[in-house]
Amino acid sequence: MIKPLSEDLRNKISAGEVVEGPSSIVKELIENSLDAGSTDILVVVEKGGQALIQIRDNGSGIPPDQLKFSILRYHTSKISTLENLFAIKTLGFRGEALSSISSVSEMNIISSCGNDIGGELKIVNGKVKDVIPAASINGTEITIKNLFYNTPARRKFLKTPRTELRKVVDVVRRYGLSFPEATFKLIADNRTIFHLNSETLEERIDNLLDPTYSRNLLPINVVRGDYSFSGFAGNLNLVRTRPGEQYLFLNRRFIKDRLLNRAVYNAYESLVKRGEYPFFIINLEIPLDQVDVNVHPMKTEVRFKDEWRLFNILKSGVTDALNNILNTTPEFDTSFYRSDNTKFNFKDTSNNWFANRNESVQVNPDQENFSLKVSDSVYPVYTNLERAKNYATKLAETPINKTEEIATENIWQIHKKYILSEINSGLVIIDQHVAHERILYEEAIKAFESTSMASQTMLFPEILGFSPDDFDALLDVLPYLEKIGFKIKKEGDSSIKIEAIPSEMALGNEKDVIREILDNFLKERKQYSSFQEGLAAMFACKAAIKAGDSLMKEEMQELVNRLFATKHPYYCPHGRPIIVQMSLDELDGRFERH
Repeated sequence: MIKPLSEDLRNKISAGEVVEGPSSIVKELIENSLDAGSTDILVVVEKGGQALIQIRDNGSGIPPDQLKFSILRYHTSKISTLENLFAIKTLGFRGEALSSISSVSEMNIISSCGNDIGGELKIVNGKVKDVIPAASINGTEITIKNLFYNTPARRKFLKTPRTELRKVVDVVRRYGLSFPEATFKLIADNRTIFHLNSETLEERIDNLLDPTYSRNLLPINVVRGDYSFSGFAGNLNLVRTRPGEQYLFLNRRFIKDRLLNRAVYNAYESLVKRGEYPFFIINLEIPLDQVDVNVHPMKTEVRFKDEWRLFNILKSGVTDALNNILNTTPEFDTSFYRSDNTKFNFKDTSNNWFANRNESVQVNPDQENFSLKVSDSVYPVYTNLERAKNYATKLAETPINKTEEIATENIWQIHKKYILSEINSGLVIIDQHVAHERILYEEAIKAFESTSMASQTMLFPEILGFSPDDFDALLDVLPYLEKIGFKIKKEGDSSIKIEAIPSEMALGNEKDVIREILDNFLKERKQYSSFQEGLAAMFACKAAIKAGDSLMKEEMQELVNRLFATKHPYYCPHGRPIIVQMSLDELDGRFERH
C-alpha cells in the first residue's frame, strides 16, 4: 500500500542533502554570513562540531519579526523570481539551510540589524519557541547543539572528532582564501586554530597554508572578453604527491570541476609526473548568465554555457604564468644519442650512507653466508608489474640451495642503481633502493612493536610548519615517527622542531621526508591492512638509498647481508621485485655457446 511520507520525515530526508555533517553546517552558515555582508566571522566548534557549532558575524542581521520565517523551507531573501535563479549573485539561494539544520539539531538564533533591539529564536526537540527580545549584537549568532539527536542512524556515520574537525578547517580555509578581505577566526575546543585579519590573497595564502608559499607563487591575471581569471599557480616547489591544494573558485564560490582542473594540469604536463599535483588558487569571474549553479544543494557542482572556451582560456592563462619555468627547462642535445663527445655533469649524489650511519644499528652476526634461492628454470625479462610479482613469488618459494651463495667478495655497482654479484650458477642483480626499502620496512615494523630505531642528532634543529589540518593529522603520526628514529617536539600551534632523524637516513632531506610521509599517509592509508604497515612502507620508501647513490664495496656487502636477514628478501613492501637472476645456461645461450 502506497502511503505519503509525513512532513517531518520529508524534512529529515531533505535535510540529508544539505546537512551531511558538521562541516556542511559550517559551510552553509558561513555562506549566509557572507551574503549578509559580513566582514568579521567567528566559528567555534567542540568535538569536531558534534557537540557544538557556533557562527557569529557582523552582517546586516535578521529583523526580529522575520526570525520565524528564516527557518521555514524555501524561505529566503536572496531571490524572488525565476529570472533571479539564472543570475545568482549570492552564495546561498535555496532557502534550505536553516530549515534543514533545525530539523536535525537544536538551534538558537540571536540577530539584530545594526544597533536596533535584536531577537532570539530557539528550536528545541523540533519545537519552535516564541521570539523573545535580545540585546543588540550588530549581526547574527547561530548556535547548533546535539547534532542528529533525532536521527541516530546518521550520527553513527560521523567520523572521529579530529577527522570532522579537519573537514571544518578545510571549509573555513576555502572561504578564507576566497574572501581574503574578511576576518576569520576558528576556535576548536578552546584552542584557536587560526585568526585571520583582512589582508591580500598572497598574505592569506601564507597565513593559512605555509609561510614559505609566497616565495613560490606565480601570479595569474587573464582577461579574455567577458571572462577574467586571477590568482596564483605554484612553482615546482609546491608540487605534492596528494591532491588537496587545488582551489578553483567561480565568482568566489568554491567549485569542483574535473574539466577545469584538467586544464590546469595540462599546463603543468611537461613539468610534473603522473601522481603529482601542483598548487593553484584561481578565481574565475564569469557573467552570471553563462553559468548554472543550481545543480546540487551543496552548490559545488556547476554547469557552464561554454565549458570548452573556459578550458582553453584557463589552460592558456596558467601556461603563460608557467613560462618562466618552461623557458628554463633544459633541452637535451640529440647528438648525445649519436655517440659524439657530448657529456653532462650530473651532481654527485654520493652521501656515504652506510659509513655515516649510527653504529648502534644491530646487524645479525650470522649473516655472512645467507643463501640465495635459485630456480632451475630460465626466467625471461618481465616488464609487467603483476608478472614481476609472480616472478618474485616463485623465486621466494623455491627451496634453498645451500651451494648457491652470493659471492660478496666479487660485487659491483652498476649505473649507481643496481648491485651485481656472482652465484655458482650465474649472476644476481639487486635493486639497491628496494633492497634497502625492505630492510627499513621490517626494522620499522619491529620498532613499532618493541625498541625504537637508532637516531642521529642534528647539529642544527629544523623548524617545520604545517597548515592547521595537516598539523592535526601529523599529531596522529608523531608517536610512530619517533619509533622509527625521529626526535620531534611541538613548536607553537602548527609547527614542529626536528631534533634527530633516523640513523640510516641521509641528512638534508628530513623536511621532505616528513612531508611526503604525511602526504602519502593521508592519500594511501586505506591501501594497507594497518596504520603501522602503511607508515612503515612510506618511511622505508622515502628514507631508503636512491638510484644514483654511490656505494662502496663494504656498503654493498652489508646491504646484501642485511637483505637476506629479512623475512622477505625477494620483494619490497609495495610488491616490486628486489632480485633478478640470470643463469649460466641463459648467458651461454645469449652468446650461442652450445
